[in-house]
Amino acid sequence: MSEIDTLEVESVGEPATGASEGDASPEAPANDANSAKFSVMSVETVTFDLTDPSPVVHLMEAAPPFRYLAIPLALGAATAMHQAIGGVDGRRPGTHELLGEVFRRTQIDVIAARIVRYEGGVFFGQLDLMTPRGREVFDCRTSDAITIAMRQNVPAPVLCAEEVLAALYD
Repeated sequence: MSEIDTLEVESVGEPATGASEGDASPEAPANDANSAKFSVMSVETVTFDLTDPSPVVHLMEAAPPFRYLAIPLALGAATAMHQAIGGVDGRRPGTHELLGEVFRRTQIDVIAARIVRYEGGVFFGQLDLMTPRGREVFDCRTSDAITIAMRQNVPAPVLCAEEVLAALYD
């Protein structure tokens, strides 16, 4: 793998936590080590299959061995992500469009959307931001992190922790 396709990322402070389903709990930190290895993932597509109970986002590792993730989404999250990937704006700003505009106006850059953990069939995400006051990392739903990353003028990278890929492929 090239240096650009695999990243070593240092943990920065304590990430913010929420209580929503799919968010990391305070008792289970997303990364126990000071740094973790991440692979760059490309967002391939969002599929809506009427025979499947959930739409799915398909991610592919950007470098060999080209591991693949299929992450089930809620219908609203899948619609928002599909529109973000296609660069389609709604008639009125959706939550992700609004947050993207807030970030632009307040000079906050999205460094990356990260998939940091897989537990009990649930993928856990983080949004890594650079603010005027410094770097901030927020726990969030993986679908929100990816959609917000795709809504940037220059889409932010989607990163997946090596431990998540290893758990699914080893």
